[in-house]
Amino acid sequence: MALQSARTPASGTRERAPAAPHWATLPLILVGTFVITLDVFIVNVAIPETQRDLHASASAVEFVVAGYALAYAAGLITGGRLGDLYGRRRMFLLGVALFTLSSAWAGMAPTAGQLVEARIAQGLASALMGPQVLAIIGVTYQGPARVRAFNAFGLTMGLAGVFGQLIGGLLIHADIAGLGWRTCFLVNVPVGIAALVLGPRLIPESRSEGRARLDPLGMVLVSAGLVAVVLPLAEGQQKGWPLWTWLCLAASPVLLLLFAAHQRRLASTGGSPLVNPVLFQQRPFTIGVITAVVYYSGMASFFLVLALYLQAGVGLTALESGLVFLPLGVGFLAVSTLARKIAALLGRQTLAVGALVLLAGLGGLWGAVDHIGTHGAVAWLVPGLMVGGAGMAMVMAPLASIALAGTDPRFAGAASGVLSTASQVGGAVGVAAVGAIFYHVLGNAPTGQSYADGFTASLALLGPLALAVAILVQFIPRPKAAA
Repeated sequence: MALQSARTPASGTRERAPAAPHWATLPLILVGTFVITLDVFIVNVAIPETQRDLHASASAVEFVVAGYALAYAAGLITGGRLGDLYGRRRMFLLGVALFTLSSAWAGMAPTAGQLVEARIAQGLASALMGPQVLAIIGVTYQGPARVRAFNAFGLTMGLAGVFGQLIGGLLIHADIAGLGWRTCFLVNVPVGIAALVLGPRLIPESRSEGRARLDPLGMVLVSAGLVAVVLPLAEGQQKGWPLWTWLCLAASPVLLLLFAAHQRRLASTGGSPLVNPVLFQQRPFTIGVITAVVYYSGMASFFLVLALYLQAGVGLTALESGLVFLPLGVGFLAVSTLARKIAALLGRQTLAVGALVLLAGLGGLWGAVDHIGTHGAVAWLVPGLMVGGAGMAMVMAPLASIALAGTDPRFAGAASGVLSTASQVGGAVGVAAVGAIFYHVLGNAPTGQSYADGFTASLALLGPLALAVAILVQFIPRPKAAA
């Protein structure tokens, strides 16, 4: 995709081509992606020790997890647009600085209340940092290098998700300097400092130029709408779905429709919308966003119910549970090394084949549960985990590349924010839906089989979600041949 300067009446902006990237540019920005994703998963392992150490209430512990996800999801679109306007490198490094400070705050928090505040700050910093990664890739790399960069992005997210619990378990087990659970947050500090030192020299700057402005009303509407979706989904299951959760869910579509109407009005009058509606005129982007919602609704909940089954059902420790995820990582890594060749051969159908491979892996896990029983041999899970990991790699690696392939570079940050938001909202919806099924079965299954039955019931919903991804891909048009 060429990156020549361009101007349209709807945006009044143009994109200046950034300088050529350094060889270390991609690894450096992907560090940001890794720590953002890692902090979604690593905290699950730290929760029991954190609760004991800080004498935290159940609601405080819930918000240590949910507060990060909520702030991250609510700020992604705004964070992406800030990068478009004020410089993607600048916003990335500002996000890194804030993430580093908030990680130090979380690691040294003396009370549960301060830990919750620090996690919300981490989420907001991640929302500023995260969308810049995809945007920098989209405007800095071209041709095969761009495909490789997007594949590396998917691989990084997958590795952080797959190994997050293992890394957390190892850190807590090591108990460095007697810090225990605090190392799960403090580990981000040296990484962030290194990125801040190297970033100004290694990351090229890019931004949309012209008379573009911020859209404060759009920022308020989209943030409120996303909070109204994510907050009740994150908290509703644990709190028994009180009235406020249903009121929030009812308000969310109204707020998001108002946001969409406001964006269309701004675009039609030559204003600067937060998300230009022209993005959704491209079918690969629209279908890619929907696919991200469906895929991540399954994957976020899969990691949750598998961890619950292994620890509460089978009786493994956090470290042992993390080690069980290793076969998943092996399958993921093995296929990721072939991702470019597979994508070159299958194109967009790589997503469909990956979804079907994932479906086969879920089926293998279903069959393995009967052989394990309480305190049984978890080795029965290995084949299904390896196959499932292979399927995840085939979906995650090319998804961003396919969805953002035709995106106008001027809107790269906003588009990346929308795609990342879709992933986060999908995760929240999936955790709520699959979690509801899991806990419903948990309360009704025979004693001793409850966690196993809850896990297999969850797999029964995750399977159709994987199949839905394979179907959605068929609506993405074939890419046009280069002129």
